[in-house]
Amino acid sequence: MHPLKIRLRTLPAIALAALLPFAGAAVAQETDVSRSELDAVKEKIRELEKKLRKGERKDALDRVDLSGDFRFEAHSIEASIPDHFDGLALQNLMVNTLFFVNTTGTMPGSIEQIGQHVASHYGDYLWFTSNFTFADLQAAMASFPPAMQQQLFGMLMPSTYQAGYDADNSILYTNRLRLRLDADLGEDVTFSGRLSMYKTFGDSTGVQVFNGQPNSINLDGTTTGVPNSDILRVERAYFNWSNIGGIPLYLSIGRRPSTDGAPLNFRQDEPRGGTPLGSIIDYQFDGITVGYHLSDESTVRLCYGLGYESGFGNGDVLKLPADRLADTQFLGLNWDILDTDRMFIQTTLARAFDVADGFNGLAVFAADPLTGNPINAPVVLRFSPSANLGDIDLASVVLIREDGPFDWFVSANYMRSDPEAVTTPFGGLFSDPFEVPEEQDATMWYAGLRYNLKNDRTRIGVEYNHGSEYWFNFAQAEDDLIAPKTSARGDVWELYLTHRITRRFLAKLDWIDYSYDYSGSGWHVGSPKSLDSVPLLGFPTYDQASKVSFSLIARF
Repeated sequence: MHPLKIRLRTLPAIALAALLPFAGAAVAQETDVSRSELDAVKEKIRELEKKLRKGERKDALDRVDLSGDFRFEAHSIEASIPDHFDGLALQNLMVNTLFFVNTTGTMPGSIEQIGQHVASHYGDYLWFTSNFTFADLQAAMASFPPAMQQQLFGMLMPSTYQAGYDADNSILYTNRLRLRLDADLGEDVTFSGRLSMYKTFGDSTGVQVFNGQPNSINLDGTTTGVPNSDILRVERAYFNWSNIGGIPLYLSIGRRPSTDGAPLNFRQDEPRGGTPLGSIIDYQFDGITVGYHLSDESTVRLCYGLGYESGFGNGDVLKLPADRLADTQFLGLNWDILDTDRMFIQTTLARAFDVADGFNGLAVFAADPLTGNPINAPVVLRFSPSANLGDIDLASVVLIREDGPFDWFVSANYMRSDPEAVTTPFGGLFSDPFEVPEEQDATMWYAGLRYNLKNDRTRIGVEYNHGSEYWFNFAQAEDDLIAPKTSARGDVWELYLTHRITRRFLAKLDWIDYSYDYSGSGWHVGSPKSLDSVPLLGFPTYDQASKVSFSLIARF
């Protein structure tokens, strides 16, 4: 007798049940199993295993809810740079002047004399600039009496004058893909994530040439809010653990939903996308939220985030302890005071601790920010902060209402700085490199009105915001190609029309106009300069800009 050589106990229960008739027949008849009968049994097992694998795969997929959207946009941009003095060119002349003084012991008589001296001693000049630090520049300038400084600037500045020019882009196309993943992990535990790709037509380099705008550096907080490349990046990934201990308390940890917060979702015809108010925080970050549902219509949250990790990836062991930076950390309170179908009131209070002179980022710099010398090769440089500048407080409140066919909102926003007496080549907290930083405060007002046509498909909206001289918010990830509109130190108007061709296919026509009063919008370093005169600018800045966009959005 040839017993059936199959380990029945290793098969799933359903396969075992199917084999019993065959095994039973073999035992009852106590006859040899033919090769063809054995092959038939094996084939039956394979078919059952395939069915089981399909069922397991379906169960796994059923646990994840996949949705998302794809957006195509066409833009036409008109912008102008005002008459100004080139700050980097001036800084370059100052460094060259110090080289002249250091090697000759006298002050130069003209810019031509400085240039000739640098050219004839170029090897010494390269050694000088390669060992030159910002502290050296500060000390040298402080050693000049005020009258000598005024005389020096009077000689150097006229040669740095730059006449205004246009910065238009007649046509620019972008693609954006967002994939959302949601999963129920068990009782009171869920996971949410979003993967995003955002690129301009014809550019997948992942790094931009720095043009002076805050959205032209590839930062951790802006990788999916600003056109970057065709790489699909993790924009959000976090879990929610609710009803902890049987009370309406929840914990959420991960890459936070901190972009597209109210009221920015109005103009996108989307639900509220982020926890903090978008008028002061529209920036990706990793962190922790502890929330409590005060009622069905009110929720309070305490949020922690990390904007800059100084102790990893920045060569901290190469620095002495006294030279190492502190982490830039965020602490915020978000309170949905009232959240009903027709009214939403929310406030956000936040403090950024130990703000540095930037965040880790990649960019192609056209000039060295210290010496002002051109960087001719298109080299990708990694920027790391060089100093902690102080703290920044932000506060915002928004009221949103639905009244018949009208939706409207009004938002009040406030900023206050608490600086350290520190400056860098980029400046200090709202101060220029050679100034002593002082405490500043600022406001921004933001309002919008949207009319819903009777067809329930078409919406027409208008928005306006105004930021004061020192206004600043963390909005670098705001989806505006020119620059974040809520960061503007001046006036911004926006008109838009959205139309749902089908329930999940949307067309949008949008016009946005910026009128800047001061330079430095979106930056916390450097002193704002009035654009009514001929300002001294570290980097070019717009005085006027406008954009017309047409979008087609497929949601799935």
